[in-house]
Amino acid sequence: MTRTKDPQSAGLARLAGLIADETRAACLLALLDGRAWTAGELARHARVAASTVSEHLGKLVAGGLLAEERQGRHRYVRLADARVATLVEDLAAHVPPPAAGDPRPVRTLRESSAGSAMARGRTCYDHLAGRLGIALTDALTERGLLRQDTGFALTPAGLDWFAAAGIPLARAGRRPLVRACLDWTERRPHLAGVAGAALCRHALDSGWCERIGSERAVRVTPAGGRALSSLLGIAPDALR
Repeated sequence: MTRTKDPQSAGLARLAGLIADETRAACLLALLDGRAWTAGELARHARVAASTVSEHLGKLVAGGLLAEERQGRHRYVRLADARVATLVEDLAAHVPPPAAGDPRPVRTLRESSAGSAMARGRTCYDHLAGRLGIALTDALTERGLLRQDTGFALTPAGLDWFAAAGIPLARAGRRPLVRACLDWTERRPHLAGVAGAALCRHALDSGWCERIGSERAVRVTPAGGRALSSLLGIAPDALR
């Protein structure tokens, strides 16, 4: 008896094959900062030749994981949409931490500092992650603004809080208002979705947070520490 192959399983295998390459995975993780990168920038980040990364980017664009933009002579790529960002972050969160005694290459002081900064606070596509993202999520939950008992949901008080803080929630489209995103460094969920993106955008636009270095790392400014302490009762020391 001949069985018809499931087209969904074939598609899933193709998708997994796209991600199952260390260079392509490095590019996808870098693009979680939500910005557009050139092939040269990604080549330097992944530590491969520009010609090598161009071939990989072509496969990711053809596979629908990246979108390509051209500006003059320059070619830029970015994650295709928020669903791709969710897929990459969720997969990263399932990577087990190194086992004790597991040999790893010696890291430079610069790499170690960058890793620590990313763990403290970073952008995950268009929302905040790391210890900063967890601190914000916990504070919203403790104040009854966000529910986590039956999945993430803003309470009426939470909707009022966003409005009072001057953070508009654009609910057009199919994207959920709030969504739990498993944090790959903290191994706990942080706030994503429309509300998470709006909070991140407001934090950066208002100067509560600022980007540092060329990675996704962000840090809370003194003004941001005061604002978040006033609005959510988060101790400034917990955000540094």
